[in-house]
Amino acid sequence: MTWWLPVHPDWQMNAAVFLLAIALDTLLPEPPNALHPVVWMGKIIAVLERLADGRGDTASFLIGAMMAIGVPALFCGAGWLAVIGLREFGDMPYLRDIAYLRDLPYLLGSAILLKTTFAVRGLGQAARDTQRSIEGDDVDEARHSLRSLVSRDAATLSEPLVAAAAIESVAENTTDSYIAPWLAFALLGVPGAFAYRAANTLDSMVGYRGKYEYLGKASARIDDLLNLIPARISAMLLLIAGALSGHNTARGCRTAWQQHRMTDSPNAGWTIAATAGLLGVALEKPDHYRIGSSHREPTAIDIGRTVNLAYIVAALGAAVAVGVMALIAGL
Repeated sequence: MTWWLPVHPDWQMNAAVFLLAIALDTLLPEPPNALHPVVWMGKIIAVLERLADGRGDTASFLIGAMMAIGVPALFCGAGWLAVIGLREFGDMPYLRDIAYLRDLPYLLGSAILLKTTFAVRGLGQAARDTQRSIEGDDVDEARHSLRSLVSRDAATLSEPLVAAAAIESVAENTTDSYIAPWLAFALLGVPGAFAYRAANTLDSMVGYRGKYEYLGKASARIDDLLNLIPARISAMLLLIAGALSGHNTARGCRTAWQQHRMTDSPNAGWTIAATAGLLGVALEKPDHYRIGSSHREPTAIDIGRTVNLAYIVAALGAAVAVGVMALIAGL
């Protein structure tokens, strides 16, 4: 067998892994931290980050560049070895002669591993927690729940700004949380999804200005590059989801096209602006941007509407990912 491949030679088996992983995300909670690969990614990044303490700009940049390449490579390799091990296990004498058992280790093991690289249900639940707090007139609790969605300081945010932050996070994370890792899996299997998640985790931990100006520069640029196509696919899927659910798609297209450059990120603006236009709300990050400034202020209901759009995007994105697998198999 072609043991070295990062994916099963039968694309339909990989599609089954993918769909099972989505089912696991829907039905099961996240694995404990001790077993979660993304937690391990964070711990390794935190250890490597200390290497830059007290270093100059050039040294920090070089350490950051090594992290930006080394950490995704490490987890890509780990994912590759895991996939090889699962396929070899299925080739053991007591399994390989029974058709329905031979691929079972690969199917179950790969689905469990893939499930750790994305979050659909968790993203929606976190946003709805914020929605419920606002609807219960508990703005302090809404600000607190927002911490699971955004890194910005929410302590002084007004109710519309809390709602806007939740909406922006859901919109942006249609890319980071599932569309991008799904496409990475479609192209390179579990190793590709692991590599993407490691690169994205690096960006979320060190890829911003201030203390990490130089340490995180390479991570931020690599994350921008990896999300270049997925972010635009996510925006298109959001617009299709808006059309399917009766939102103002023309306004969504117009806002996305005209205002996507207002964010610091070259990618996030596409999904945020598309969502602002679809919902007809102004999405503001204080001192950074205000997209859809002519629209009304967002409310708690708009958070729920955004989550519904995100779920439709997930369904459409799953179809796209399976289509990519089939297309690659046919080449």
